[in-house]
Amino acid sequence: MDDRAQAPLPVFDFADRPDMADFERAADTGRRQPLAGYDPDYTDIVDYIVRCTHKIWEEKGIGLIYTHYGHNAIVHYSSGIMYGREGMVVNTLQRQAAYADRRAYADDVIWSGNEQDGFYTSHRVSSLGTNTGYTEFGPPTGRKIQRWGFADCFSVRNKIVEEWLMSDAITELRQMGYDPLKLAHASVLPWSPHTHGEVDRLPTGQQAPEFHDVPSPDDPQAFVRAILLNLWNARLVNMVREHYAPGHVAFVPDSRKLYGHGDYENFVITLLASFPDLAMTIDHQCFLGDERRGYRVATRFTLQGTHEGYGPYGAPTRRRIFLIGGSHHIIRGGQIVQEWTLFDEFALLKQLHARVEG
Repeated sequence: MDDRAQAPLPVFDFADRPDMADFERAADTGRRQPLAGYDPDYTDIVDYIVRCTHKIWEEKGIGLIYTHYGHNAIVHYSSGIMYGREGMVVNTLQRQAAYADRRAYADDVIWSGNEQDGFYTSHRVSSLGTNTGYTEFGPPTGRKIQRWGFADCFSVRNKIVEEWLMSDAITELRQMGYDPLKLAHASVLPWSPHTHGEVDRLPTGQQAPEFHDVPSPDDPQAFVRAILLNLWNARLVNMVREHYAPGHVAFVPDSRKLYGHGDYENFVITLLASFPDLAMTIDHQCFLGDERRGYRVATRFTLQGTHEGYGPYGAPTRRRIFLIGGSHHIIRGGQIVQEWTLFDEFALLKQLHARVEG
């Protein structure tokens, strides 16, 4: 049967709040969208990313990594790059051993693409489990953990060929009973965080940063992009009160939940005070929705900066940070009403405080 055959149903959309039972019932019922090369039980790209995660992690079909990842898949973390699916197999086995009862709950999947060019998916997921096995930090603690993160994937013909992982690792460590700062000091980096050039925040030398015109929310990607670049690169913190709803709620690293303008402004200013040259680069965006239902925008970004200010990460170390980050924004009524923004704060602490190998 041709994979391009009719698509009788709309693609799964988390705006409709599907659960795992909905995905399971739809399995093997035919395509909701063209998916050339994907396994026949998947109905659409959202179903693919949700259920392949479920199969590998909860059903413990770890060997399915060989059929769902390219042999030369690249996985990006803030702490480095993992090359090849064998590394993914090893990492999954270690996580399964540490949390035998781990459950991964899909909170949203925002996607773009097609069967010819490949699909990009931004999968926001919450993980729960009990630390019943060994981790790199020590023996089992018996403590329950709950953390969230993003898994952004680029897939073609049933194979994930590139992935970007962002997790709230610092929350997991605290829940296990560890002091993340002490762990960071005890860590060893294989590279020096000192050997970096100037952060490219300003156009050239002493010139002023670029101020971006904020377009209509009817262009949701450009709307979010302009706000983020103005906020983080041009230091226009007034963007918060201008474009965020008064009741805006934001979920940010270390299990923090921010309410309203004041909390969010303080989050931004505190990070900028710690890293005065902090610069954000927008690496990828996609969105779903419409004016009536609202828009959901996924943004992946890179943060770079030098630790030259006092703040929650300790006294200035003069070290550079490099972090992969992600955001999901919900836009309604022309304003951002809710968001999830994440970067790995434990990776940040290690980049600032770990000993350098050699």
